[in-house]
Amino acid sequence: MPTYRIAVVDTVHNDEELRLNLDLLKERREHAVIHEAKAKSKMTKYYNARVRGVTFRPGDFVYHSNEASHVVDEGSLAQSGKDLTRSQQHSKTGRTG
Repeated sequence: MPTYRIAVVDTVHNDEELRLNLDLLKERREHAVIHEAKAKSKMTKYYNARVRGVTFRPGDFVYHSNEASHVVDEGSLAQSGKDLTRSQQHSKTGRTG
C-alpha cells in the first residue's frame, strides 16, 4: 500500500514545478552575483577612503624587506628584517581597484 505522499503526487504537475524551480534558480544565482559585486564595491570604497596614498620617485629612500625579496641569508652577519634602499621605479598609490 503506497503512502499518502506517494499517492497524492501528480507527476505531470511535479515535472512542471521542477522546471520552474530550475528557471528560478538561474535568476537567484544572477541576483547573488549582483549582490556580491555590490558588496565588493562597497568594501573597496570603504578601504580606499581610509588608505593614504603613497608615491615613490626614483632615488627616494624606502624600506626594503629582505624576507619579501627571498634573499638568501649570509650567515650570522646578514641583515635581518628591513634595510634602507633606493627605489628603482615610480610606484602608484597604494589603493586598490
